[in-house]
Amino acid sequence: MSAGADGRFLKAFGERVRAERTRRGMSRRALAEEADISERYVTLLESGKGNVSLLVLKRVAEAFDVPLGELVGAGSPAVPRGLRIALIGLRGAGKSTLGAALGRERRVPFVELDREVERLSGAPLGSLLELYGPEAYRRWEKEALQRLLETRRGFIVATGGGLVSEAETYELLLAHCFTVWLKASPEEHMSRVLAQGDRRPVAASKKAMEDLKRILAERTPLYARADAAVDTAGERPSRSLDKLRSAVPAD
Repeated sequence: MSAGADGRFLKAFGERVRAERTRRGMSRRALAEEADISERYVTLLESGKGNVSLLVLKRVAEAFDVPLGELVGAGSPAVPRGLRIALIGLRGAGKSTLGAALGRERRVPFVELDREVERLSGAPLGSLLELYGPEAYRRWEKEALQRLLETRRGFIVATGGGLVSEAETYELLLAHCFTVWLKASPEEHMSRVLAQGDRRPVAASKKAMEDLKRILAERTPLYARADAAVDTAGERPSRSLDKLRSAVPAD
Protein backbone atom coordinates (compact mmCIF):
# COMPACT_ATOMS: atom_id res chain seq x y z
CA MET A 1 0.00 0.00 0.00
CA SER A 2 1.39 3.42 -0.96
CA ALA A 3 1.98 6.22 1.51
CA GLY A 4 -0.96 8.11 -0.01
CA ALA A 5 -3.25 5.10 0.34
CA ASP A 6 -2.04 4.59 3.91
CA GLY A 7 -2.92 8.19 4.72
CA ARG A 8 -6.38 7.86 3.20
CA PHE A 9 -7.02 4.69 5.17
CA LEU A 10 -5.93 6.28 8.45
CA LYS A 11 -8.07 9.35 7.79
CA ALA A 12 -11.14 7.26 6.90
CA PHE A 13 -10.60 5.00 9.91
CA GLY A 14 -10.28 8.02 12.21
CA GLU A 15 -13.51 9.50 10.89
CA ARG A 16 -15.30 6.19 11.45
CA VAL A 17 -14.02 5.96 15.02
CA ARG A 18 -15.05 9.53 15.82
CA ALA A 19 -18.47 9.11 14.21
CA GLU A 20 -19.15 5.84 16.04
CA ARG A 21 -17.97 7.26 19.36
CA THR A 22 -20.13 10.35 18.90
CA ARG A 23 -23.16 8.29 17.89
CA ARG A 24 -22.85 6.31 21.11
CA GLY A 25 -22.30 9.41 23.26
CA MET A 26 -18.89 8.16 24.42
CA SER A 27 -16.12 10.50 25.49
CA ARG A 28 -12.56 9.92 24.28
CA ARG A 29 -11.64 8.92 27.80
CA ALA A 30 -14.42 6.33 27.96
CA LEU A 31 -13.33 4.80 24.65
CA ALA A 32 -9.70 4.77 25.76
CA GLU A 33 -10.57 2.94 28.96
CA GLU A 34 -12.83 0.45 27.19
CA ALA A 35 -10.26 -0.29 24.47
CA ASP A 36 -7.31 -0.26 26.91
CA ILE A 37 -5.43 2.41 24.98
CA SER A 38 -4.43 5.94 25.97
CA GLU A 39 -6.74 8.92 25.52
CA ARG A 40 -3.97 10.63 23.57
CA TYR A 41 -3.88 7.68 21.18
CA VAL A 42 -7.64 7.95 20.64
CA THR A 43 -7.10 11.61 19.70
CA LEU A 44 -4.39 10.61 17.22
CA LEU A 45 -6.59 7.89 15.73
CA GLU A 46 -9.49 10.28 15.19
CA SER A 47 -7.22 12.86 13.56
CA GLY A 48 -5.90 10.25 11.11
CA LYS A 49 -2.38 10.36 12.56
CA GLY A 50 -2.34 7.14 14.57
CA ASN A 51 -0.15 4.21 13.56
CA VAL A 52 -2.93 1.63 13.67
CA SER A 53 -1.90 -1.92 14.57
CA LEU A 54 -4.15 -4.94 14.11
CA LEU A 55 -4.34 -5.32 17.89
CA VAL A 56 -5.56 -1.73 18.29
CA LEU A 57 -8.15 -2.27 15.56
CA LYS A 58 -9.37 -5.34 17.40
CA ARG A 59 -9.58 -3.53 20.73
CA VAL A 60 -11.45 -0.53 19.34
CA ALA A 61 -13.93 -2.78 17.50
CA GLU A 62 -14.50 -4.76 20.70
CA ALA A 63 -15.04 -1.53 22.65
CA PHE A 64 -17.86 -0.65 20.23
CA ASP A 65 -19.02 -4.28 20.03
CA VAL A 66 -19.01 -4.17 16.21
CA PRO A 67 -17.35 -6.45 13.65
CA LEU A 68 -13.81 -5.41 12.78
CA GLY A 69 -14.68 -5.24 9.08
CA GLU A 70 -17.43 -2.72 9.73
CA LEU A 71 -15.10 -0.39 11.55
CA VAL A 72 -12.28 -0.44 8.98
CA GLY A 73 -14.64 -0.02 6.07
CA ALA A 74 -14.99 -3.48 4.60
CA GLY A 75 -18.72 -2.86 4.33
CA SER A 76 -20.37 0.16 2.75
CA PRO A 77 -17.91 3.00 2.12
CA ALA A 78 -18.20 6.11 4.24
CA VAL A 79 -19.70 9.15 2.55
CA PRO A 80 -16.96 11.72 1.82
CA ARG A 81 -17.38 14.74 4.08
CA GLY A 82 -17.05 17.05 1.08
CA LEU A 83 -20.43 15.88 -0.21
CA ARG A 84 -22.09 17.25 2.91
CA ILE A 85 -21.61 20.95 3.56
CA ALA A 86 -22.70 22.34 6.93
CA LEU A 87 -22.99 26.09 7.51
CA ILE A 88 -22.61 27.34 11.08
CA GLY A 89 -22.66 30.79 12.64
CA LEU A 90 -24.96 33.31 14.29
CA ARG A 91 -28.29 34.39 12.85
CA GLY A 92 -27.87 36.92 10.08
CA ALA A 93 -24.64 35.44 8.73
CA GLY A 94 -26.30 34.38 5.48
CA LYS A 95 -26.62 30.65 6.09
CA SER A 96 -30.05 30.28 4.51
CA THR A 97 -29.43 32.57 1.54
CA LEU A 98 -26.02 31.18 0.66
CA GLY A 99 -26.90 27.60 1.53
CA ALA A 100 -29.91 27.59 -0.77
CA ALA A 101 -27.88 29.13 -3.60
CA LEU A 102 -25.04 26.64 -3.21
CA GLY A 103 -27.51 23.77 -3.08
CA ARG A 104 -29.00 24.86 -6.40
CA GLU A 105 -25.57 25.07 -7.96
CA ARG A 106 -24.51 21.64 -6.74
CA ARG A 107 -27.95 20.13 -7.37
CA VAL A 108 -28.23 18.75 -3.86
CA PRO A 109 -30.93 19.35 -1.24
CA PHE A 110 -30.65 22.41 0.97
CA VAL A 111 -31.90 21.73 4.49
CA GLU A 112 -32.49 24.10 7.39
CA LEU A 113 -31.99 21.97 10.48
CA ASP A 114 -34.53 23.97 12.48
CA ARG A 115 -37.21 23.11 9.91
CA GLU A 116 -36.32 19.43 10.33
CA VAL A 117 -36.69 19.84 14.09
CA GLU A 118 -40.16 21.28 13.55
CA ARG A 119 -41.09 18.46 11.20
CA LEU A 120 -39.91 15.73 13.58
CA SER A 121 -41.37 17.27 16.72
CA GLY A 122 -44.63 18.31 15.08
CA ALA A 123 -44.41 21.76 16.66
CA PRO A 124 -43.22 25.21 15.59
CA LEU A 125 -39.82 26.08 17.02
CA GLY A 126 -41.19 28.80 19.31
CA SER A 127 -43.83 26.48 20.76
CA LEU A 128 -41.32 23.68 21.22
CA LEU A 129 -39.00 25.93 23.19
CA GLU A 130 -41.82 27.50 25.19
CA LEU A 131 -43.51 24.22 26.12
CA TYR A 132 -40.54 21.90 26.60
CA GLY A 133 -37.49 24.11 26.93
CA PRO A 134 -34.07 24.20 25.26
CA GLU A 135 -33.07 20.69 26.39
CA ALA A 136 -35.93 19.13 24.42
CA TYR A 137 -35.02 21.27 21.42
CA ARG A 138 -31.39 20.06 21.57
CA ARG A 139 -32.53 16.43 21.66
CA TRP A 140 -34.68 16.97 18.58
CA GLU A 141 -31.83 18.85 16.93
CA LYS A 142 -29.45 15.92 17.39
CA GLU A 143 -32.03 13.45 16.13
CA ALA A 144 -32.74 15.63 13.10
CA LEU A 145 -29.04 15.69 12.24
CA GLN A 146 -28.69 11.93 12.72
CA ARG A 147 -31.65 11.26 10.42
CA LEU A 148 -30.30 13.62 7.81
CA LEU A 149 -26.96 11.79 7.83
CA GLU A 150 -28.69 8.43 7.60
CA THR A 151 -30.98 9.34 4.71
CA ARG A 152 -29.03 11.78 2.52
CA ARG A 153 -25.72 11.16 0.79
CA GLY A 154 -25.15 14.77 -0.25
CA PHE A 155 -26.68 18.01 1.01
CA ILE A 156 -26.15 21.56 2.23
CA VAL A 157 -27.40 22.15 5.78
CA ALA A 158 -27.84 25.41 7.66
CA THR A 159 -27.64 24.83 11.41
CA GLY A 160 -28.92 26.82 14.35
CA GLY A 161 -26.46 29.29 15.82
CA GLY A 162 -26.25 27.45 19.14
CA LEU A 163 -25.59 23.94 17.80
CA VAL A 164 -21.86 24.37 18.41
CA SER A 165 -22.52 24.58 22.16
CA GLU A 166 -23.87 21.02 22.21
CA ALA A 167 -20.70 18.92 22.22
CA GLU A 168 -22.14 15.62 20.97
CA THR A 169 -24.19 17.17 18.19
CA TYR A 170 -21.30 19.37 17.06
CA GLU A 171 -18.86 16.44 17.05
CA LEU A 172 -21.34 14.50 14.91
CA LEU A 173 -21.53 17.41 12.48
CA LEU A 174 -17.74 17.80 12.31
CA ALA A 175 -17.23 14.07 11.80
CA HIS A 176 -19.57 13.81 8.82
CA CYS A 177 -19.75 17.24 7.19
CA PHE A 178 -17.33 19.75 5.74
CA THR A 179 -18.17 22.62 8.03
CA VAL A 180 -18.00 26.32 7.16
CA TRP A 181 -18.31 29.18 9.64
CA LEU A 182 -20.15 32.11 8.05
CA LYS A 183 -19.12 35.15 10.05
CA ALA A 184 -19.92 38.85 10.13
CA SER A 185 -19.59 41.76 12.54
CA PRO A 186 -22.04 41.91 15.45
CA GLU A 187 -23.56 45.05 13.95
CA GLU A 188 -24.16 43.31 10.64
CA HIS A 189 -25.65 40.24 12.31
CA MET A 190 -28.10 42.49 14.11
CA SER A 191 -29.00 44.66 11.12
CA ARG A 192 -29.70 41.63 8.91
CA VAL A 193 -32.01 40.05 11.47
CA LEU A 194 -33.88 43.33 11.88
CA ALA A 195 -34.09 43.74 8.10
CA GLN A 196 -35.87 40.39 7.97
CA GLY A 197 -38.61 41.91 10.14
CA ASP A 198 -37.64 40.07 13.32
CA ARG A 199 -37.78 42.57 16.21
CA ARG A 200 -37.17 39.96 18.91
CA PRO A 201 -33.49 40.87 19.44
CA VAL A 202 -34.54 44.41 20.34
CA ALA A 203 -37.68 43.50 22.23
CA ALA A 204 -35.95 40.85 24.34
CA SER A 205 -33.26 43.07 25.78
CA LYS A 206 -32.37 46.74 26.02
CA LYS A 207 -28.78 45.63 25.74
CA ALA A 208 -29.28 43.41 22.71
CA MET A 209 -26.02 44.39 21.08
CA GLU A 210 -24.02 43.70 24.22
CA ASP A 211 -25.71 40.32 24.53
CA LEU A 212 -24.95 39.50 20.91
CA LYS A 213 -21.29 40.46 21.30
CA ARG A 214 -21.00 38.31 24.41
CA ILE A 215 -22.57 35.29 22.70
CA LEU A 216 -20.31 35.72 19.69
CA ALA A 217 -17.22 35.97 21.90
CA GLU A 218 -18.23 32.83 23.79
CA ARG A 219 -18.88 30.83 20.65
CA THR A 220 -15.96 32.05 18.54
CA PRO A 221 -13.56 29.28 19.72
CA LEU A 222 -16.24 26.72 18.84
CA TYR A 223 -17.06 28.24 15.46
CA ALA A 224 -13.32 28.34 14.76
CA ARG A 225 -13.20 24.52 14.78
CA ALA A 226 -14.90 24.57 11.37
CA ASP A 227 -12.97 23.41 8.31
CA ALA A 228 -13.21 26.86 6.76
CA ALA A 229 -14.45 30.35 7.54
CA VAL A 230 -16.09 32.83 5.17
CA ASP A 231 -16.50 36.46 6.21
CA THR A 232 -19.71 37.89 4.74
CA ALA A 233 -19.44 41.31 6.40
CA GLY A 234 -20.02 44.13 3.93
CA GLU A 235 -20.34 41.73 1.00
CA ARG A 236 -23.10 41.37 -1.56
CA PRO A 237 -24.68 37.89 -1.54
CA SER A 238 -23.12 37.13 -4.93
CA ARG A 239 -19.64 37.92 -3.63
CA SER A 240 -20.21 35.90 -0.44
CA LEU A 241 -21.37 32.98 -2.58
CA ASP A 242 -18.15 33.21 -4.61
CA LYS A 243 -16.15 33.04 -1.38
CA LEU A 244 -18.18 30.12 -0.09
CA ARG A 245 -17.82 28.26 -3.39
CA SER A 246 -14.05 28.67 -3.18
CA ALA A 247 -13.94 27.47 0.43
CA VAL A 248 -15.71 24.13 0.00
CA PRO A 249 -14.51 20.97 -1.79
CA ALA A 250 -15.53 20.58 -5.42
CA ASP A 251 -18.70 18.56 -5.85
